[in-house]
Amino acid sequence: MRPRTAAAVAATTVLGAAAAAVAAGRHACDNALKPSRPLPSDPRLTVHATTADEVALTRALASQRPGTYGLTGRDTHAVVGPVLGGASHSADTVVRRLVRVQRGHLRPGSRMRLTPQVYVGDPGEAHGLDHEDVEVPGELGTLPGWLVPGGRDTWVVTAHGLGTTREHPMVVMPFLHDRQFPVLDIAYRGDPGAPRSPDGVGHLGDTEWRDLDAALRFAVRSGARRVVLYGWSTGATMALRTAADSALRHRISGLVLDSPVLDWRTTVRALAAAHRTPGPLLPLAVRAAQGRAGLGDAGRGGPGHGGRARPGNGGGAGAGERAALGSGSRSGAWDPAGLSVPTLIVHGPDDRLAPWDISSRLAEARPDLVSLHVVRHAPHAAMWNADPEGYEEALRRFLTPLM
Repeated sequence: MRPRTAAAVAATTVLGAAAAAVAAGRHACDNALKPSRPLPSDPRLTVHATTADEVALTRALASQRPGTYGLTGRDTHAVVGPVLGGASHSADTVVRRLVRVQRGHLRPGSRMRLTPQVYVGDPGEAHGLDHEDVEVPGELGTLPGWLVPGGRDTWVVTAHGLGTTREHPMVVMPFLHDRQFPVLDIAYRGDPGAPRSPDGVGHLGDTEWRDLDAALRFAVRSGARRVVLYGWSTGATMALRTAADSALRHRISGLVLDSPVLDWRTTVRALAAAHRTPGPLLPLAVRAAQGRAGLGDAGRGGPGHGGRARPGNGGGAGAGERAALGSGSRSGAWDPAGLSVPTLIVHGPDDRLAPWDISSRLAEARPDLVSLHVVRHAPHAAMWNADPEGYEEALRRFLTPLM
């Protein structure tokens, strides 16, 4: 082969490999950002046996988690409690308490997964709570929501996060209802029943926050004098953005942030890795997310953002953390100096999708406003599941002064 021909073949091969790598990175990005997709950290488990109050599952790290979880599969959803150490079982299974079957039937051989989304249906089906189906006018169209009435003029507006739907916040609805808080729980862009995101991917709260802002406006128009924003995962990110950028931020009296996503780069890498993306392609998945979803681009955060720096805007390793903690950056949604209302962060060191150390540093930077409740042995957005009683006690102490 002549040198010129060999060089051309080599160049074509390199370009083809590069194009393939870029395509693979984009595919990994789309997997990571696909809305309402179950988290890859929730592996499939086989049901081996059931009784009226017990269920035997495949032995795995997930099936041995402490606490209360949803057990969900095709056309079936159940609520399971703690592992029963004294129950008789084989070496390759784990027995958990079966609280109830909400939908369908648990049968041996069924493939299920544990999820922090404990309940399905609506607040009436799940808890017997009176509620109203409401329509919240949003930027992209009507957002369906549930409004559980209460006697106070301080409302709680909730936003779920990665891998769940608006059914997830129902884990705390009885607690909030008992304390007479009206609760507005919304579906937002990309959710079932809500408008589709224009590009078909999630933005880790970077655009979705505008739907939470719409819910805030709806609550104020409906009589709320003050509002506590309560978010899980990317819903917590949405709450922070709304508190920073909403024209009605003066009506926000507090924030509850469960497993907040404060460094989008780390979360995208973790999601892509959990979808079995090869290590060398993870930087390409992060780059694809930046281009595909506009993450980290200053000035693209929507109305009122004003081009302020956000996590990841500086580029390079650790840039998201530096921006999140305001190290040398302009005031941004996660800059400790920008917080102006009492904030409860509930997070733990076993979260593999959203680094909890950033939450810890945020609490250390603003002890005047931020309280941190640490929950161990809990995966992402499952802080309530791992310790319901401790979680609700921390929530009670935080919300009581805001009533």
